[in-house]
Formats: sequence, structure tokens, C-alpha cells
Amino acid sequence: MVLLRSLLGDVLRALRLRQGRTLREVSAAARVSLGYLSEVERGQKEASSELLSSICKALGVPLSHVLREVADQLALAELQHEPVMAGAPPEHERISTDAVPDSPEEIAGEFRADMVAA
Repeated sequence: MVLLRSLLGDVLRALRLRQGRTLREVSAAARVSLGYLSEVERGQKEASSELLSSICKALGVPLSHVLREVADQLALAELQHEPVMAGAPPEHERISTDAVPDSPEEIAGEFRADMVAA
């Protein structure tokens, strides 16, 4: 099972490392303890929305960008048939990856075909 807090931590760590910044620098700028930020990055703590906003501000990245990255990784996990959360549909109710279009063009083509048929 993929945990949202783990994906979020991975994204935050990757952003920080791409900037070449240390935990100490970001924790000071975000006004959060070094240990807590480390736990958030390792997926051991769930950050509040206020804390996430502060970390994103310290990284100079919009919160929406971080959440989009997390959503993309979550979507990949779902496509790999990994149960993402409790209550995920049983195997026999899951959508086959064969049913997922390969490209945006394929999706657009399906919509056009529906429009022509109407």
C-alpha cells in the first residue's frame, strides 16, 4: 500500500535536493524543527496544511506544484494495480490497464467518435 505521507515526503526531499539545500537550511526558513522536517521527508509524520505551506514557501515552490507531483506518483501507483488505500476495489472490480488509453490523442479520438455518432 502506498502511503500519501511517504509520497509527499519523497517529493519534498527531491525538491530540496534539486536545489542543493540542506535540511537545516530549509527547516530554518520554514521555521520547523530539523527533526520534524526530516520525519516528514521520510514519511514518518503527516504534515498539516500550514506546515506544508511553510515548507513549500521555504523551498520557493507553490503547494499546488507539490500536490500535483504527489498526485502524479499516486496515479502511477494506481496504474500498477497497487492498492493505494483501504477500501480499494477488489481485484475483479479493478479497471484493466488495457482499458487505459495510451495517449491524449487516443482519448480525444474517442470523444470525437462519440460526438460524430450523436
